[in-house]
Amino acid sequence: MSDRLPAALTRRRASLPLLAVALCLPPFYLDAFWLRIGLFSMAAAIGAVGLALLSGTAGQLSLGHAFFLAVGAYGYAWLAGEPGPGLPPALAALLAVLLAGAAGGLFSPVAARVKGVYLGIATLALVFLGHHVLLTADSVTGGFNGRSVPPLTLGGFAFARSDPEPTVLGVPFGAEERLWYLGLALFAFTWFTARGLLRSRPGRALAALRDSETAASVMGVDVARHRSAAFVVSSMYAGLAGVLLALAFRRVVPDYFSLALSVDYLAMIVIGGLGSVAGATAGAVFVTALPLLMTRYADQLPLVTAPGSAEGAVGPTEAARYLYGAAIVLVLLYAPDGLHGLARRARDRVRRRRSRAPAPDAVVPPPSQPTAARTKEHTP
Repeated sequence: MSDRLPAALTRRRASLPLLAVALCLPPFYLDAFWLRIGLFSMAAAIGAVGLALLSGTAGQLSLGHAFFLAVGAYGYAWLAGEPGPGLPPALAALLAVLLAGAAGGLFSPVAARVKGVYLGIATLALVFLGHHVLLTADSVTGGFNGRSVPPLTLGGFAFARSDPEPTVLGVPFGAEERLWYLGLALFAFTWFTARGLLRSRPGRALAALRDSETAASVMGVDVARHRSAAFVVSSMYAGLAGVLLALAFRRVVPDYFSLALSVDYLAMIVIGGLGSVAGATAGAVFVTALPLLMTRYADQLPLVTAPGSAEGAVGPTEAARYLYGAAIVLVLLYAPDGLHGLARRARDRVRRRRSRAPAPDAVVPPPSQPTAARTKEHTP
């Protein structure tokens, strides 16, 4: 077993460059629709990882994730746009993430003292309060119609459509192609920082806090401080996801950041697997891509109609919610650790089969021969 672990780790590290190259290729082969699905999935994965750290690792229920996404999205749109300070877009994006963290910090005293369903109800108030502010603060948010989002520029390079569009290897690079690499960089940053946090001492303290607060406090874990820190970190990840969503949508409106968005994020981490970065990513891809795919192929699916085609019919968005609602029930009944747990068990099963199989060049010993019958006594 000790020899297999370094070998598996070596193979995993060797596969990382290949995976990075594979993730850089889609803009050269896929059209804008598939790139938008990938971009929205990466933004959702960033926010889902933050919620997984809070709910799956720290054991805190939150229904207010949409509020912190709105803070990041509208914070960037206001800080980088007009009316607004008109800051450089890169600085505005960083400040928007910090603003979401500050909003989480203001709420962290409540998160430090309240837990379980009571914390969920308290965070639910954030969604309703934030939606009201987005509708009424017209000078900042644009009210019901929202406001446009300035493109992000780094070193004179704009992550937006330009005329003429630059061409790379014969492929014109528009807004989706450029934003793909931005989303990939932000997702990679989220992946490695979140995994590092889970493996660090604070991550182990949060896991102990989730399992038993009494045992964690006996071991010297400051319960209130770690709860507050988990809420702030989760809020910052949500703010980063909000910035990327704003850049992808190019316009933010209040109705997107509703309670339904918070429920979607809960579905992501439940389907993917609580407390897992890879599981949160898988759940985010599933929940995000499903309604978009059903919208595109609605005319080819049974019992699903195109949006606005008939009153009272099941549209693709509603059908997608039914499907991943059923997926949540199946996960809770048969796979409580989600898609990540299913993949881990399948991988372990394959490894066990490989370990039992004989090597190709191994010599199989012949079957043992039965013992000879007892010889008769020799008579002189």
